[in-house]
This record gives sequence, structure tokens and C-alpha cells, in this order.
Amino acid sequence: MLGAHLLVQLLDAGQTVRATYRTASSLEKAKHVFSYFTDQVDKEFSKIQWVQADVREVSSLEAAFQNIEKVYHLAALVSFDTSSYSKMRSVNIYGTANVVNMCLAYKVQKLCFVSSIAAISKTLNKPIIDEQDEFNLEENNYGYAITKYGAEMEVWRAAQEGLQVLIYNPGVILGAGFWRENSGALFSMTYKEFPFYTEGVTGFVGVEDVAALLVKGMDSEVTNERFVVVSENKSFKEIVDSIARVFEKKPPKIKVSKLLSALGWRLSWLKSKLTGAANTFSKHTAKAAHNSSYYRAEKVKKTFEFEFEPMEQVLKKVAKRYQEDLENKTST
Repeated sequence: MLGAHLLVQLLDAGQTVRATYRTASSLEKAKHVFSYFTDQVDKEFSKIQWVQADVREVSSLEAAFQNIEKVYHLAALVSFDTSSYSKMRSVNIYGTANVVNMCLAYKVQKLCFVSSIAAISKTLNKPIIDEQDEFNLEENNYGYAITKYGAEMEVWRAAQEGLQVLIYNPGVILGAGFWRENSGALFSMTYKEFPFYTEGVTGFVGVEDVAALLVKGMDSEVTNERFVVVSENKSFKEIVDSIARVFEKKPPKIKVSKLLSALGWRLSWLKSKLTGAANTFSKHTAKAAHNSSYYRAEKVKKTFEFEFEPMEQVLKKVAKRYQEDLENKTST
């Protein structure tokens, strides 16, 4: 989702862009995002030099890095299923190492890497989390956080070898176009009047703001810095209530207790073992649903003189695009 929105903004800025993709279906999803911003989708899409590649395969990356000056690295596997840990290490850590090595080999000027707030420590004795909170492996020992932290270490290695780098740590990114994946499910579930909620708090941000900050960072002289990218700290209940109001649907009414969550992740684990299906509700997911973590993004706002779009406005815009896709029978 972020990659597709970033491509839109880069083309709007008149940049010459080469982008990698893994499958034809991912191209169609990106093309759908373009339809939100232009009536000439094919014309705009054809401006991009597409290279089929996988960050885990060095040979596939070589064609992509020919004559490239600047690189945005967004590719990652997001999963909280423990069975996906090995694959996450392969994609998130070793894949990033490959990208870094390619940047160094092909004399790339600058690398902007998208990490996550998952790679920042949730300090218990500090109410607000920012860039100073270094990752603590003992306190953040779930697969996704570990692999994003490992990826960051590869990027900092590149900085030590002379590459200009920026690392962005966004919160939960909300945006249109990928309704069946990650945060997109918040909109589809709310539209279907999913009845359950939790009161956990985390940082949220609109996808267009993240893309805009990536472009600003790349075009700036700022280098070798990391930035928390969070618009507002909200509870999951606040987010889905706002979405429900736009949809004119019933908001969730049943609060899920920690005890019920604990039972839920165990049942989900058992189901995955018995059926072979993916574990969609892990121990970490259950814990995160009840945790309250607050983030400060003053550094990125001050550095780039940037103001985030209010989350209420983001949610209205994204929810309306979901409704339009439903009316047009477009599902991605």
C-alpha cells in the first residue's frame, strides 16, 4: 500500500522512477491505488520502469539497480504468526542486507528505509516513546519486531560504510486500496459490523503523509537520522468508532477482556496446528490489543516543517474510498 502511494507522489513530482514487483497481482493492486488520483491510470503507470525482483534474490536485484541514484526500501513481510518467523528473517533482515549491499555496490547516493514503531522499545517508565528509546531485545522478543530491528542494523551498517541513510518508524499506516491486508481489514471488518473491540492504544498515521515524508527526506540534506512517524495516538476503539460513523454502521459494543484474548490466541494456535491454516490471532496480537503505547513525532515535524493530516480526516477519506470500491465492486 505505501509503495503504491509513494509511486503516485514521485510521479506527481516529475521523478523518473524504477520500481520492483514480485507478482502480476501486486501490479494490479498498485494500479488500483493510482485510480484514486487520476483518470489516466495506464498512462501514468506506463511512466514507471518495472522490474520483477525479490529482495531475497540478489541476481534479480541487479537489473533494478542499474543507473539508480536514490532508493526507497519498503519491502517487508508483516506477520505475528510464529510459524512465519523464518520467512520474516529472510525477507526483512537478509532482504534488507541485499538491498544495502546493492546500494553500496552501485554507488547509490541515498537510501530511505521504512521500519516500524515495532523496532522502538516500549519503555515502561517513560510515558511517551520517541527516537531515543533504543530497541530492547528482552522486552520486544516477538518475530516482527526482531526482524525490523535486524533490518535497521543492516541500514546503519551501510551508513558506516558511507551510504547516506534515513530510517522511518511509522505507526499503524491507514490508507486505501488494500482492504484485505493488515490495517485495511479495519475498514472491511467495521463495515461488516464486527462486534468486538479492545481499548489498546498505539500510534496511527495516514499513508499519504508517510509517502510525503519519504519524499521530503530523500530530497533534503538530512542524513543518518531516524524518525518516528505518527500522526496521533488513538485506541483501536476510537479508530473503529470513527470509521463506523462514516459508514453509518453500528460500532463494536462488546469489549474483549485480557482473559478472553488469552483464550482466543490459544484457540487460534490450536486451530492452526490442527488444520495447517495461518494463525491469525497470536499471543503478541492479543497482548498488543490491550497495551497502551504513546509516541511522539516532534522530531520529524520540526525537521521537515511538516504537519500531519488529522486522523479523523484520514479515516473519512479512506472509508469513503472503501465505499466507492464496494459500489464499483472492486476488492483488493
